[in-house]
Amino acid sequence: MTRLTGSALRVTVYVGENDTWHHKPLYTEIVHRAHAAGLAGASVFHGIEGFGASSLIHTSRLLSLSEDLPVAVVIVDTETRVREFLPQLDELITEGLVTLDHCEVIHYVGRDGTQGASQGKTGTKGKNSL
Repeated sequence: MTRLTGSALRVTVYVGENDTWHHKPLYTEIVHRAHAAGLAGASVFHGIEGFGASSLIHTSRLLSLSEDLPVAVVIVDTETRVREFLPQLDELITEGLVTLDHCEVIHYVGRDGTQGASQGKTGTKGKNSL
């Protein structure tokens, strides 16, 4: 069971929804690796508009082409555990942005009232959400 309160580190990975790793969405690979590494939690957020280093604006507006919209993967855990995970991100991320922010966890409880995200249940809606 993962216990997480107090000082923590948040890593946010910004990539495109069409970015892949071995024919799977890159954001899926990041979440699965974070889970396998025993990190406290990971969530994927789908953007509706944005641009990055290429300066090309990606948007979901009807009159524009909806392609390669931005995706943010957010992972929160202790600083030590996040920093141990960073080499895996170095392997996966060829284009995009990775940021680190110090944060404070004030509440981390699963749906059944236990602390931690890894309860061993399958099919539970939002089981790996932060």
